[in-house]
Amino acid sequence: MIGLTLLLSGCKGGPTAGAEEPKSKASTPPPRAVQVTPAAERTVARTVSATGTLAADEQVVLGTKVAGRLAEITVDLGTRVRRGQVVGRLDQSDFKLRVDQAEASLQQARVRLGLAASGTDERIDPEKTAIVRQARAMLDDARLTRDRSVKLMELDLIARAQLDSVEANLQVAEGRYQDAQEEVRNRQAIIAQRRSELDLARQQLADTVMLSPLDGAVSLKQASVGEYLTAGTPIATLVRTHPLRLRVSVPEREGAGVRAGHAVTLTVEGDATVYRGRVVRLSPIVQEQNRTLLVEAEVPNERGFLRPGSFARVDIMTEVSQPVVTVPASAIIVFAGVEKVLVVRQGRTAEVKVTTGRRLGEDVEIVDGLKRGDAVVARPGNLVGGQPVVVTP
Repeated sequence: MIGLTLLLSGCKGGPTAGAEEPKSKASTPPPRAVQVTPAAERTVARTVSATGTLAADEQVVLGTKVAGRLAEITVDLGTRVRRGQVVGRLDQSDFKLRVDQAEASLQQARVRLGLAASGTDERIDPEKTAIVRQARAMLDDARLTRDRSVKLMELDLIARAQLDSVEANLQVAEGRYQDAQEEVRNRQAIIAQRRSELDLARQQLADTVMLSPLDGAVSLKQASVGEYLTAGTPIATLVRTHPLRLRVSVPEREGAGVRAGHAVTLTVEGDATVYRGRVVRLSPIVQEQNRTLLVEAEVPNERGFLRPGSFARVDIMTEVSQPVVTVPASAIIVFAGVEKVLVVRQGRTAEVKVTTGRRLGEDVEIVDGLKRGDAVVARPGNLVGGQPVVVTP
């Protein structure tokens, strides 16, 4: 009986032991294939990150210098213009008549002085003018008469009253001679005045044509053909779009490290392109309202993709730092505010808490937690610490 019981017990124990062995094998998950990347060490520039606004390097409100009716405007919103290009033109009829009138007045003044009607010479020897020659002849005659009268008076051939009359005539002749010289000088001054009037008329005629003072584009058209415009009325606003000015407000604590010449990178909304520029000006004061320093950078814009007024995200490269450890941003796991990565050690994953720093493109700076060469899982997904893994290329 005892032997039968032992035999039955042995028969029951055999199948149970055999079933436990497969169960133990099934509880161990197979290793997962992962890609790892070594924590890299790189030298990066220290940057000051801020936001700013792009502005035109120059903005000009082009207006009229003289009053008149607008006869032509050659631009519209967005039109590209070159320096010296005609933007608008007033009706020139009245201005041409004024030029003709001024030319005629100048010719008349030249003829009165004894000069040719046309020419550039406006000076003449007064003694060669008709009015002075005539006065000079009368003066010479009066002097001869006086001299003869004095001799006759000495011979008692004429009365004293006659000599007094002759001397009075001499004084009159001298006065007329002086008047003639002054008249010549006055006529020379009139010629200069008429020349100025002609130059002014010609300048006003030239001012009827409005020229672009810069290379750029039209940001606003402000007048239409047929309008009567007073002096100073704007017809268009022009902006220089190359290069652009980038105005950035940098916090006071970071502004001390910014210098003219530092490189700048920026991006704008709706454009993934990274544009580059250089700091050219810094405000001498810190704004009391927000404790920021105004920094201006110059950004090339030859192709015209950037527009004045655009919002920009800016990084100012202030200095080259010591080497830092970086890992791909995809390797960072964030849970409940804690940042960590998975590293591979002896065929298994291990969680490592890290402190991150700056975002460097597709990489992230690791301030603490890793050292150069640590094998970090590039894309951990739902992996957790302690899982067996197989590293794949």
